[in-house]
Amino acid sequence: MGQIKKRSVQMDMLHGSLAGKMILFSLPLALSSILQQLFNSADVAVVGRFAGSQALAAVGANVANVGIFVNLLVGCSTGPNVVIANLIGQGKKEEVSDVVHTIVAFSIVGGLGLMILGHILSGPMLVWTGTPTDVLTTAKLYFRVYLLGIPAIMMYNFCSAILRSVGDTNRPLYCMLVSGVVNVLLNLVFVIVYHMGVLGVALATVLSNFLSAGFMIWILMHEDEMIRLELSKIKIHKQHLIRMLHVGMPAGLQSMVFSLSNIFVQTGINSFGALAIAGSSAALNFEYFTFNISSAFAQGAVTFSSQNYGAGYYDRCKKIFWIAMLEGMGFTAALSLIFTIWARPFVSLYTVDEAVILFALTRMYRVMSLEALTETYEVAAASLRSMGYAMVPAILTVIGTVGFRMLWLCTIFQRFHTFETLMLVYPISWIFTACMVISAYFILREKRGL
Repeated sequence: MGQIKKRSVQMDMLHGSLAGKMILFSLPLALSSILQQLFNSADVAVVGRFAGSQALAAVGANVANVGIFVNLLVGCSTGPNVVIANLIGQGKKEEVSDVVHTIVAFSIVGGLGLMILGHILSGPMLVWTGTPTDVLTTAKLYFRVYLLGIPAIMMYNFCSAILRSVGDTNRPLYCMLVSGVVNVLLNLVFVIVYHMGVLGVALATVLSNFLSAGFMIWILMHEDEMIRLELSKIKIHKQHLIRMLHVGMPAGLQSMVFSLSNIFVQTGINSFGALAIAGSSAALNFEYFTFNISSAFAQGAVTFSSQNYGAGYYDRCKKIFWIAMLEGMGFTAALSLIFTIWARPFVSLYTVDEAVILFALTRMYRVMSLEALTETYEVAAASLRSMGYAMVPAILTVIGTVGFRMLWLCTIFQRFHTFETLMLVYPISWIFTACMVISAYFILREKRGL
């Protein structure tokens, strides 16, 4: 009975209808990502409500910096996902165990390395983005404490990728749900009871991240033989690591590039002062929620496509592209509409300062309401990675985000120096990037004769 229960969480992606399975796969993944984002959102809400606008600005000044590390890890987790899914599609299940143990070993080494690198760069990054001097000290404190949880964030995301590759997105969701509740409770205790302010919310996030990582390790240690984790077998198998990095690093760089471009935009936001920083960070949380849905359907596209591409079911890969695109845009637009209609009540969860609220509403109406546009290039990029084209979407994304947004900041924004003009760079860059990545998808698919 126990063996049957373990296998019931896996999904057959190679046979049967796709539309329903894509939703069953992607929505729990989206909810997991949203809950993970709630770690930082809870920090913003608690400090904004109980520690004041200065503390809110200190946390908000780190949103883009934190995003660089988190998005890098989330993007890199695409590598393990694609490799395992492709092996399953090819029927090479005997190699999966070595991949699993390589993933865990690399998570330990890579997580510690990124944590150390982050601590070295934390101060310069905050200064470089023009963080106001009145919040610089507390912003640096939050960032450095937050970075202590990077190894746990990497472990959770990479272990989730293992389960995701066999179609299980529910148990990572349950782990994140428990950890998210713990995070909120610790936030309230540390800030309201012990008056720890920014330090308290950062520490609560770190502890919650380690809790979610611990859950994932425990689950894998009790899995069936193909993906079971045995501590004595944890080691890096070079050939599998190279395959994972071939796919994962470009995907991670693509995700990180968005945060890097956000840092450039953050310098523009900082020029409007602490109130703009606080308002923008409050609104940004809702953008992350909607983008998590877009990203989840893209993850669904890469997982389903990788298995079917490995099995040689190319017609199903074409269907997956369109299904993921339409479903992802639909669900993302629906959540964006909800946030847009009730924008003021939602923003009021984070702050009661009217000036901060006005900045937040400006960002929500011009950026978050159009978040469904991101699905266009996300699904196209995911489909390219499943076919083995890992660098193409990464390069095009650099051009469409960093390149275009820097050009906007140096030209249009300098000519019309308003917060509204600054926010328009997001939807316009999405459209520009989508045109390039979608074109690349159809050209390279035709080249492969699919």
